[in-house]
Amino acid sequence: MNINTISKTKEILRKYDIKAKKRFGQNFLIDDNILSNIVNVANLSSNDLIIEIGPGLGNLTEYLLQTDSYCLLIEIDKNMIDILNDRFELKKEKYTLINNDVLELNLDEIVEDLEKKLNKKFEKVKVVANLPYYITTPIIFKLLQDSKKINDIIVMVQKEVAERMVAKNNTKDYGILTLMIEYMGIGKIEFIVDKNSFIPAPDVTSAVISIHKQKRFNVCDEKLLFNLIHLSFANRRKKMINSLQMNNFNNMTKKELENVFTALKIDFNVRAEQLPLESYIKIIEYIKTEHL
Repeated sequence: MNINTISKTKEILRKYDIKAKKRFGQNFLIDDNILSNIVNVANLSSNDLIIEIGPGLGNLTEYLLQTDSYCLLIEIDKNMIDILNDRFELKKEKYTLINNDVLELNLDEIVEDLEKKLNKKFEKVKVVANLPYYITTPIIFKLLQDSKKINDIIVMVQKEVAERMVAKNNTKDYGILTLMIEYMGIGKIEFIVDKNSFIPAPDVTSAVISIHKQKRFNVCDEKLLFNLIHLSFANRRKKMINSLQMNNFNNMTKKELENVFTALKIDFNVRAEQLPLESYIKIIEYIKTEHL
């Protein structure tokens, strides 16, 4: 596949007289090796639906449309819509383009509507995207929690964010995002991407990360677990038990929280980043069992 993305990008920018918009986190990926590697990591088949968030000029889209998968493109910048439709005019049967903010959409409903429209049942739904860095975390949370249909997430993010996604407990990078990904699936940093792979070059190094969604834990109250995780890190520098009390976790008094920690042999001085996911799950199971 010989696309010469850098030449194509410069041609489009000249033709439409446009520049990358900082407010949408636009940095256009121009490295053909990186683009090809992203598609390889996704391991796509003809029965897959690809969701690309923020296709921009369509550089990654160009590679995705070379596969046998169908593409759902979600682009917030209305100025990119005509560019994408012009660029891929000969491949209109292979994609659906939506001009909207992904955070405002019900992705599962859109997938179901697409299946009806195409008279096809997708075997897997995979998000493959170069995510806008300013809004990466809310998008990841949405893809993990709000969608039951998404199977895999292969995205480019800021390297520091990728490191937080796969961090180990007792490290500074370990936090809410780490725990949510570990609970919902398996995360892996696939490769690092130099800032010179983009125009304009961002200020940070990037990384491509894959998340395979997989139900590995049975928890009696997921909503309470997610609340526990968020409130535990709400005051990260404080002892976890104090953070939970300050943020009124489950309407529990400090004494009740101390009873839970004592029963589970958790040190009162422990901080949120010190506990593995299994300990958070044990706290929820104990609270529900004891009706606290």
